[in-house]
Amino acid sequence: MLTWKNIINFTVKGNLEPDSKILKSENEWREILSDKQFRITRQKGTERAHTGALCSIYELGEYNCACCHSSLFDATIKFESGSGWPSFTQPIKENAIKYIKDISFGMIRVEVLCNTCDAHLGHVFPDGPEPSGLRYCINSEALKLKK
Repeated sequence: MLTWKNIINFTVKGNLEPDSKILKSENEWREILSDKQFRITRQKGTERAHTGALCSIYELGEYNCACCHSSLFDATIKFESGSGWPSFTQPIKENAIKYIKDISFGMIRVEVLCNTCDAHLGHVFPDGPEPSGLRYCINSEALKLKK
């Protein structure tokens, strides 16, 4: 189980290697993604709180990357955080997510990316439920629910 200490170590010492890597040009991503998905996943955008289609869905399944369809989160670890974005306590595999120190907007945060295609997903925070204490705060547009 990943902890906040693991996450910080990844931002300092480097991330785990992904199972595979997908590289596409900006134009190739534009061809397969909606405008919203492109803005969020490729340009590091954020959807407004409480507007994402997956915020209040709690069906069984797997949450995959909207860009490359890699497995990211299992629905059994999704929880209602009150933040307005889908929230998870752990990735489906330790190497599914890439962690980057984010100092934008006058804050220090940890950005989370799909480790396979480098799609921006959202951020992770150390204020989630036990036992991990993690809250992966993810944009709905960055995910596809596979039921």
